[in-house]
Amino acid sequence: MSATTVKAPSTGGSGTGPSRAPRRPLGKHPLGVLFSLPYAVYLAVVFAYPLGLAVWISVHRYFFAAPGATADRPFVGFANYATVLADPQVRRAFLNVGEFLLINVPLTVILSLLIASALNKAVRAKAFLRVSYYIPYVTASVALVAVWLFLFNEGGLVNKILGPLAPDPSWLTSSSLAMPIIAVFVTWKQMGFFILIYLAALQNVPKELYESAAVDGATSVQAFRHVTIPATRPATALVVILSIIVGANLFTEPYLLTNGGGPDGASASPVLIMYQRGIEQGHPDVAAAIGVILVIGVLLVSLISRRVTEGNQ
Repeated sequence: MSATTVKAPSTGGSGTGPSRAPRRPLGKHPLGVLFSLPYAVYLAVVFAYPLGLAVWISVHRYFFAAPGATADRPFVGFANYATVLADPQVRRAFLNVGEFLLINVPLTVILSLLIASALNKAVRAKAFLRVSYYIPYVTASVALVAVWLFLFNEGGLVNKILGPLAPDPSWLTSSSLAMPIIAVFVTWKQMGFFILIYLAALQNVPKELYESAAVDGATSVQAFRHVTIPATRPATALVVILSIIVGANLFTEPYLLTNGGGPDGASASPVLIMYQRGIEQGHPDVAAAIGVILVIGVLLVSLISRRVTEGNQ
């Protein structure tokens, strides 16, 4: 019986192994990289460069100079950060924004999901209700602030309705009520955008899940708890992160509602303090240090919130 000779596959001449495909600097899809290049340039110009410049300013003794003039801006290391951390107004501003987030983020998630679930069902005037919730988001903040001042100032409509039960000092002049009122205002204003996010997520939830829950005898509340909430968890993670970013950048509302963070800094935000230190008082180096600390804080809180909201996936 003759032996059959089996030839080994060719290895490309060298005999050391299979030949490797040539490396491509732009990857397997260079056309996709080319299409994404304009957005990458946009990110570099609008986000990366300003952030890098802010870091550079924060470690130098920086001040504004006339156009074309040369000025000595010496390196001071972490001196600006030490100044920021030792400033009681800055520390209080970070505590204020923490209080804001503790109120705003849960309210935003809960109310947006509940309203989106209601709007997702077959109800009358669905289109009208969706537009109604979205109108405050696209309306200018100055116009909405005027409405809330009419409602919550000392002689406003809310105090007239409450009569002797109205708080004294009033809502926006009370150190304990000013920031909660601002948090509720921002929740109401931004809710339309987050409702749209949840509506998009609810469109992808299979109806068979609700039908199975109904067959098993689940009530509407149980179906919401065991079907809607788990199915919209990725959208919830996005809503939480966006709410944190919005809260960290709080500026317009305390600036307009409480005349620049009053009373006595009870509603001041880090961004408002940045504006006061950098523009009004001419200390952009200190303002840049506040901004860098704020960015680091937002990143840490966003990472923690993402782990919490997506931890069970």
